[in-house]
Amino acid sequence: MKGVDTIARIRREFFVRGRTIKEIVRELHVSRNTVRKVVRSNETAFEYERSVQPRPKLGAWKPELDRMLATNDARPARERLTLIRVFEELRGLGYEGGYDAVRRYARGWQRDQSSLSASAFVPLSFDQGEAYQFDWSHEVVLINGTTVTVKVAHVRLCHSRMLFVRAYPRESQEMVFDAHDRAFAFFKGACTRGIYDNMKTAVETIFVGRERAYNRRFLQMCGHYLVEPVACTPASGWEKGQVENQVGLVRERFFAPRLRVKSYEELNAWLLDRTIAFAKAHRHPEFRDKTVWEVFEAERPKLVSYRGRFDGFHAVPASVSKTCLVRFDNNRYSVAASAVGRPVEIRAYADRIELRQDGRVVGEHPRCFGRDQTIYDPWHYVPVLARKPGALRNGAPFKDWILPASLERVRRKLGTAPDGGRQMVAILTAVLSDGLPAVEAACAEALGEGVHSADVILNVLARAREPAPMITIMTPDALRLNHEPAADCARYDNLRRAV
Repeated sequence: MKGVDTIARIRREFFVRGRTIKEIVRELHVSRNTVRKVVRSNETAFEYERSVQPRPKLGAWKPELDRMLATNDARPARERLTLIRVFEELRGLGYEGGYDAVRRYARGWQRDQSSLSASAFVPLSFDQGEAYQFDWSHEVVLINGTTVTVKVAHVRLCHSRMLFVRAYPRESQEMVFDAHDRAFAFFKGACTRGIYDNMKTAVETIFVGRERAYNRRFLQMCGHYLVEPVACTPASGWEKGQVENQVGLVRERFFAPRLRVKSYEELNAWLLDRTIAFAKAHRHPEFRDKTVWEVFEAERPKLVSYRGRFDGFHAVPASVSKTCLVRFDNNRYSVAASAVGRPVEIRAYADRIELRQDGRVVGEHPRCFGRDQTIYDPWHYVPVLARKPGALRNGAPFKDWILPASLERVRRKLGTAPDGGRQMVAILTAVLSDGLPAVEAACAEALGEGVHSADVILNVLARAREPAPMITIMTPDALRLNHEPAADCARYDNLRRAV
């Protein structure tokens, strides 16, 4: 059948210009039957659809082909066969027809399956401060010249559509805690409900229906921020469709083309700026006369007030080696020498590691996300130096150790002395009792007098620790001199010049 442009021309030639069917046939090179059909039907378009598709060779193989197509569709995406492979397997069973017949039938089968599985959804509406949605995504960026897959936490307020995104090296529980705290601090509040998928850092067990067994620490976080957690039905991403759409939006607008940054701090600062700029520049999907930022500003007073930072750590026990090291997350961290021989508790935060023993902190380090790295605090090993002063020269914790300026000058001067190592250890050991500021001040005073020995510095510290003696002698008025002599040695200089 001819296209709509030909049909329209036939109708104009016949009804407007009054030309005969014969003239139209000659000029447009169409059949007489076609012209008659157009003129008599008042239709502006015709579509031909075969009511019955003859499949003389495929007909007997339809049940087998249906089975093969259903089996192939149930396979994982990477393991599915192409239609060519399906056709070849069907030929191996005895099918003698062509590939085109199999291809046409498979396309119709796919359309039928899509219509059966198609789902309809009910649009959702949320009140101010009612709910937020949380999810993760994986994005590829260049950090300091290295290609890294970062984990991006997404938080979205359901009413205002305000978004918050932050990148992390992991999806672990402490990162979840940090993302919530930073999001709520940015929003200046939280919603009464939080909608999540069944991530392992939040949900431990899925029961029938909506019942969930949540992680204890996750419930503590929700209790701190006064949030009621709600988990979605498994494999039902539409229940948190807003944040799912946000993932695609952020990937398209924020991470394409590939970002190049120097650190996570720079990346997250840039993401926060882009988030605010996006909210101020785009209209709200429901309130078209307002931007997302304007609706968010109106929603802010309805949020649950920000409760302050949650102590969001992930705690694990660990043993301490004889070298004062603790292993965590494929890396090693030093602890105070006094902790050797007894287990410690590792509190892993998003950005730092805290080590505790009997309720006191025995070590704290910035968190390392590499592998097989050792992070030292040289002060942890100073008590060991008191017994083994020779370790100061070649000890791994003391390599590239940057001391305060005065201490560093003393260390350089003592480096040439025969017993300089022993003296430096004595000075460093004094830090444990007197504190670093006092020892640094004593070193500066000694250097000002032109000396740098440990005995002098320790003597200065001892004098600083002892209070000045009180004057207890009272002079009677009868014995008090009217003109008290002044201690002035300048007189002797005058005598020497006179001689």
